[in-house]
Amino acid sequence: MNEAFTEVLNAAELPIGRIRAVKVDDRSVAISHTARGFFATDNTCPHRGGPLAEGDLIGDEIVCPWHLWGFDVRTGLCPGNAEYTIATHEVRVDGDRILVRLAPVRETSGVL
Repeated sequence: MNEAFTEVLNAAELPIGRIRAVKVDDRSVAISHTARGFFATDNTCPHRGGPLAEGDLIGDEIVCPWHLWGFDVRTGLCPGNAEYTIATHEVRVDGDRILVRLAPVRETSGVL
């Protein structure tokens, strides 16, 4: 894991209410821009591996396009079932630059 922050986007590239997938090291990360700010989560839904950045952002919830599972972009929790989570990553905004520091990879048994 990289301990440093990595620049991923220019803030102007991501309007409020939008999501964009980016690569950080070898991981796919979904960058979300809500009314509360910018957030970074893993881009893979734990249900069936759907690409979260291709889904919708409703308030602070990212919704998987495949089976409509939702996750809070601030905490990674699934509001319907707290057993299921996605990793959240630290975000820093420096001027117009969005920077991300990855959380450690969690061991999982794969998608459900």
